[in-house]
Amino acid sequence: MAKRNKAYKFRLYPTDEQALFIRKTFGCVRFVYNKMLAERKETYKLLKGDKDALKKAKPPTPAKYKKEYEWLKEVDSLALANAQLNLDKAYKAFFKGKAKFPTFKKKRHKQSYTTNVVNGNIQLLDGHIKLPKVKMVKIRQHRDIPSEHKIKSCTISMTSSGKYYISILTEYEKKIESKKIEEVIGVDFAMDGLFVDSEGKKANYPKFYRQMVDKLAIEQRKLSRKKKGSSNWHKQRIRVANIHEKVVN
Repeated sequence: MAKRNKAYKFRLYPTDEQALFIRKTFGCVRFVYNKMLAERKETYKLLKGDKDALKKAKPPTPAKYKKEYEWLKEVDSLALANAQLNLDKAYKAFFKGKAKFPTFKKKRHKQSYTTNVVNGNIQLLDGHIKLPKVKMVKIRQHRDIPSEHKIKSCTISMTSSGKYYISILTEYEKKIESKKIEEVIGVDFAMDGLFVDSEGKKANYPKFYRQMVDKLAIEQRKLSRKKKGSSNWHKQRIRVANIHEKVVN
């Protein structure tokens, strides 16, 4: 038996008060990430770019900032801890030469935070999900999670159009069975149709973006003509974001 992970994504419907708290958590996570990164960049500068010395330097933690910024205590501490883990992963990738030096997070980037299961703090209950600090949030659970799947963590996110989603990461055990190879085909990338196999068959990719590109262009032109920051600009921005989401979905 081998352990496997599987994520399930559902739409969330928080109340106005819960949505405000979720957005506040997004901001706190981004704030802590950027503060820790700023300190590490300063250390990197003082060490004159010595990667080995930077590896040995003690990294900052979210707890350090809670003394100075007490409002950080109001949000989920696990979300802040995960911000530190994400920064650590970014640095490890940088040290291994797999990524560039980590950059600061901006508000216009994807809004999200991750929290973990500790002592039953996350539970699915009758069309709602119990989350740390947020408590019971309405969820559209369009499919069941098997009882043998154990919830490990949850990532709450918000799209550009203002919709809220939750990705529930589960862990389960699966028996790995070896299978006899009966047939082999080659698959090659194709600009027209996604891929073509060694027998000449194409994927017949429906090209959702191409179907929507004209409508998207019209709505983007409307957006460009509106005064940035006005109520009409925000309404049009959401229309454009909805088209992008439809293409992605």
